[in-house]
Amino acid sequence: MQKINKKTLKSFNNFRPNTIVKSNLGRQVLSKEIETLIRRLYLQTYRRPSSLIISIIQPLLWLLLFGALFQNAPIYLFEAYNIKYREFLNPGIIIFTGFNSAINTGLPIIFDREFGFLNRILTSPLVNKSSLIYSCMMHGWLITSTQILGIIMFNIYQTGKITTISQLLINILISTLIITNISSFSIYSAFILPGHIEFLALTALFINLPTLFASTALAPLSFMPNWLQIISCINPLTYAIEIIRKSNLEQNFSLSTSIINTIWFNIDVKSGILILLLLNLLSFILVINIIKYKYD
Repeated sequence: MQKINKKTLKSFNNFRPNTIVKSNLGRQVLSKEIETLIRRLYLQTYRRPSSLIISIIQPLLWLLLFGALFQNAPIYLFEAYNIKYREFLNPGIIIFTGFNSAINTGLPIIFDREFGFLNRILTSPLVNKSSLIYSCMMHGWLITSTQILGIIMFNIYQTGKITTISQLLINILISTLIITNISSFSIYSAFILPGHIEFLALTALFINLPTLFASTALAPLSFMPNWLQIISCINPLTYAIEIIRKSNLEQNFSLSTSIINTIWFNIDVKSGILILLLLNLLSFILVINIIKYKYD
């Protein structure tokens, strides 16, 4: 075989295009994949309406029963606001609803693993396997947001106080940070745990209620012993609950409004949002890497 000299190589440079044409086909296919997977998840929800109804009724029962149980609690003794316990409880129920729904985001994946559908999805010509994560998160976010709007409407009916547009946006945005964070953890658990029994044992029995009671959803930090205050300050639900609670109670609510004030540190709204964003980034990177490690 003869070697091609430099003059011949230079002559081929004339065939090189001057401009690089970029195609958006990959993005279109990725969005189509996500749309198809979301439609599949909604079809499963449509065929099992009982799970959706129960997930909507459960937080309303928490709100109704806990609010009735402690309706005569003198909340003004340990807070700077003369409010009823039901009003104090509302932000905690909103965030716990987002947490409770997001922790089950990985259930469709783990059932697909057990029944063999996940292998079919992965062997199909997917452009990006991360579309599995995006579709589960979007599906969980829309259902959970519907539940949260239902709780807010129920609160308006009970208390008679109208929620402003800014308060509604804060509720949705902060809840979104919790939903994406917990959904990433749930999807990560669905890929590494052997089956749905272990998944339900981890989420429903070991994580669900301890995470609720180790936050400020049911009681403020001043009611807790020092060791529980430390755990509560590590819990991301605490920051989300306190941001929503302060937005509902403070008239001059801003990014510099203090949400956590202990003997160790003082956290304002801006720092709380940054902590939630950082946790979202770390959890999302973790679940992306576990998918690449197991299936690439």
